[in-house]
Amino acid sequence: MLNYDKQKEQHLRNCGAWNATTDAVTDGLFADSDFFDPRDLILVKYEMLRRVRVDCLSVMEASQRFGFSRAGYYKVRSAYQRSGLIGLIPARPGPRQAHKLTDEILEFIDEQLAAQGELSPSQLAVLILQNHKLSVHPRSIERALARREKKGA
Repeated sequence: MLNYDKQKEQHLRNCGAWNATTDAVTDGLFADSDFFDPRDLILVKYEMLRRVRVDCLSVMEASQRFGFSRAGYYKVRSAYQRSGLIGLIPARPGPRQAHKLTDEILEFIDEQLAAQGELSPSQLAVLILQNHKLSVHPRSIERALARREKKGA
């Protein structure tokens, strides 16, 4: 059984569904249950919502029992109402795209590469800063160019 627990933990971590605050889950269902696992963040969120909706627990009581703030409860509820169970899966943190490298900046990069030939990402970063007053990390430029090359653009 120990191997299963380690596999489950690793899977939860890989999926972003690991509950780092297992000690904060004090609801009785999670005390000594094989099914109700306080490490499973999605299960904890769902059960918190269910306890308010079905068992008529107050939002404050449910939030405390499941290790959330009241504001956290309402965020979870909103995500569930918007997307169902999928909404309970934590979103990947951070930007979803290269927000500094707009179409205008990428067009500028293309123009510079066409006019001057081979330029390093560091050289392009300097040109972008000089011409657009925008600081872009060379690695971001490198990744953007690689994405475009991969797409065949």
